[in-house]
Amino acid sequence: MKANVGTIDRTIRVVLGLGLIAATLMGAIGPWGWLGLVPLATGVFRFCPVYLPFGIRTCAVKR
Repeated sequence: MKANVGTIDRTIRVVLGLGLIAATLMGAIGPWGWLGLVPLATGVFRFCPVYLPFGIRTCAVKR
């Protein structure tokens, strides 16, 4: 599992995931906010399986 999520992408995913989970815990958006676990996990692990078939990498390539 090679990292394919860059720093900016990672930051956006973590913030979005935490925001959705927080909104759910406050009762603002209902149980759908638990989907925030997906961007949170992909941000924490720096790997997005959806990027694989498309060959997308938002992180810098090490030479």
